[in-house]
Amino acid sequence: MNAFLEYITGPRKRLILILMLTAIHSFFVGLGLIIQLPDLMILFGFDHIQQPFFPAQGGVFHIIMAAAYFIAARKPESNSPLIAFIIGVKITAALFLFLYFVFIQKIWMILFSGLGDGIMAILILTAYRSFTNSSSKKNE
Repeated sequence: MNAFLEYITGPRKRLILILMLTAIHSFFVGLGLIIQLPDLMILFGFDHIQQPFFPAQGGVFHIIMAAAYFIAARKPESNSPLIAFIIGVKITAALFLFLYFVFIQKIWMILFSGLGDGIMAILILTAYRSFTNSSSKKNE
């Protein structure tokens, strides 16, 4: 446990960890949306999916974003534009999911996903700011 705590105390390592965990999460969400196991979809509050193309397309998008998270995590110091894009994507996703839940369909997993994306956006933004602040202090 001490090794883990030591690992996440540095701003760079913390940012890498958060991006890697976000990538893993996004990959498995994408896989789930591609496979669309009926019992699992029902468990998450969705009715039987009549047309599987659009959920599968969303799954492919999640896997592509997982790749972007991994790329950003490999070398955050040279991926600032990608990290800014990632933060924007997470904020947009959270807003979309909240609005969809409020105005279109009240499925608990949509609300939960919106909360998750919002939390991930805040974590990435906070870790990124901490990382950039620590990097700029080293350059002074």
